Amino acid sequence: MEKKVYPLQSLHSTPLDLTKFVLDTGRIRLRPISMDDAGDCFREFTKSITRYMYPKTPERIEETQEFIRLALALLRSGEDLHLVICDSRTGEFLGCCGLHGRGKPEHPELGVWVKAPAHGNGYGKEAITALKQWADSNLRYEYLTYPVDRRNAASRRVPESLGGVIFKEGKSPKGDGGWLDEVVYRIPPGR
Repeated sequence: MEKKVYPLQSLHSTPLDLTKFVLDTGRIRLRPISMDDAGDCFREFTKSITRYMYPKTPERIEETQEFIRLALALLRSGEDLHLVICDSRTGEFLGCCGLHGRGKPEHPELGVWVKAPAHGNGYGKEAITALKQWADSNLRYEYLTYPVDRRNAASRRVPESLGGVIFKEGKSPKGDGGWLDEVVYRIPPGR
């Protein structure tokens, strides 16, 4: 049986080529993840970063490389947009963000993580705000979702700043065997 693809739905008549995606905010640049990012992703995706996230911290760089291979395939199919956040001036790796179809292109899911040394600079909020503005101009969607652990106050401020409201709550299993106390925000288009 052939796998059904659910691409992010473009507002335009031509399909989006997500492999060439670049978005600059002035301070940061969002660009598609590549295998060249494996070292930075592996080094910075630590236990403190994954504390409030589903994925477990990779033990070997090969796990990160496998994730990037999957992310690139989903990028090429138009299902997911996996991006690296870089300093616009220096090119320094700051973290990752994404917009994921997850089989529901009418409700794409936003996600972000920023490396620990870059916390407190507003990079995550800036990346998600820019990605939402891009989605408003380029995608057809009913609303965006943003799942986050209830205890992660800094991350919760991101969807709230975009008019997000909680519409679902519950416990979700983590990749490391733990549990998230998850709230899911619904973020309307056009704000």
